[in-house]
Amino acid sequence: MTIADIERQIPETVVGAVRGTVIFSALVGLAVGIACLVWPSATINVLGILLGIALVVAGLFRIYQSFAATYLSGGLRFALGLIGLMILWAGIVVLWHPASDGWDNDYRAWFLAVFIGIGWIFQGLGDLFGATTGSRHSSVWWAIFSGVVAIAAGIIMIAWPNLGLSTFVWVSGILLIVISIVSLFNLPKKV
Repeated sequence: MTIADIERQIPETVVGAVRGTVIFSALVGLAVGIACLVWPSATINVLGILLGIALVVAGLFRIYQSFAATYLSGGLRFALGLIGLMILWAGIVVLWHPASDGWDNDYRAWFLAVFIGIGWIFQGLGDLFGATTGSRHSSVWWAIFSGVVAIAAGIIMIAWPNLGLSTFVWVSGILLIVISIVSLFNLPKKV
């Protein structure tokens, strides 16, 4: 059986649905990419709000887990609940900074930059650790290079959050536009 035989077995309605989904995703990607380039500060604010919502949901889930995970010891359940409360608190702080009279976009952007920066630093440390374990999944030198670049990007994001986030939004916007256009030219063919 060849790929062509398999393709002939896929109903036209499925191919049409996939084409529709790809077109919709590409158009949304184009719109978001253009929004990133036209309104970078608004994009950063929306990303900060989404981060805050994600933190609140993650914190509530961890708190729920601390009560539902009866197979864990009391100490682990307490630690899980405490972590959940800290994550929930961080989400509330991102969504509504208590020192402001309402929404504080600068604080939200700073928190988002720190979150991304810490993530990149941990990713870089993971890459460096992976390079020392003798794993043959990638070149040792590429793993070291990737680790150093990720750590440097994380430090830059934390040290200069406005520059880091602006660059991040611009590059993301350009990539979204390019990927969306390429997706539109690479639609599944009707059989």
